[in-house]
Parts: sequence; structure tokens; C-alpha cells
Amino acid sequence: MSYQYWNPNPIRNDHAGDCAVRAVAKALDLTWEEAYVKLALNGFLMGEIMNADLVSGSVLREAGFNREVIPNTCPNCYTVKDFCEEHPQGVFVLKSNNHLATVVDGTLFDSWDSSMNVPEYFWYLPEDKKG
Repeated sequence: MSYQYWNPNPIRNDHAGDCAVRAVAKALDLTWEEAYVKLALNGFLMGEIMNADLVSGSVLREAGFNREVIPNTCPNCYTVKDFCEEHPQGVFVLKSNNHLATVVDGTLFDSWDSSMNVPEYFWYLPEDKKG
């Protein structure tokens, strides 16, 4: 598992609370601004704040992603790091501890090393929807 610092925020604000924007931007290969607008528009139409799980999920679902819950067999011992090691290929958006981060081909992309977070669920692009 590897971690790569990644923050497309135009002013590189590491404390912006924009994890949904960063995760969607990385997963969908968008600029930070494009992801921000997609989330803001969906949030507006849904009557929700743009970083609500429901809103980021709607944007990912529109892009063809599916959601899968991580089994609760070891709720405090399975980490984002473990997920990365078990998923060496593909694009995933992980929800953990009120945080979203993107994993691409086993590498965690985030503005901080969230590899010790405990993931709750993840979004993935099914084989039939890729490329």
C-alpha cells in the first residue's frame, strides 16, 4: 500500500473540509472546480449540503459507480491500508470516519495519510462500465 499526497484545491488548503470534492475529482478525473460544481448542483437540487454522503453518492452513481458495504466482521481492525492492499487494481472512493478518500490501483490519494481510518463502505466502477 502506498500513500500519495494529493490536493487539487486551487489554493492547496489542507484544512478546507473539501474531502468530497477531492475524492470525486480524483475518481472521475475532474478538476477540483468541476467536481465542486457537480457536488454543489446536486446538493442544491437535492436540498442537501454538497458534502453530504447522499450528494457525493449521487454524483458517483451518475458516473456509473456502485456502492458496497464493508462487512462488519472486524469493525476496528480493518483499515484503509488493508483495503488498498486487497484492491491493487481499480478506482475506489472510500467512506471512513466522516471522510472520503480515493484509492487508485492500491494507492491512497488524499491530502493527509488516512490509511489508518476504518472504512465503512466504498464506491467502485464495475467492469462493464469501465472505459
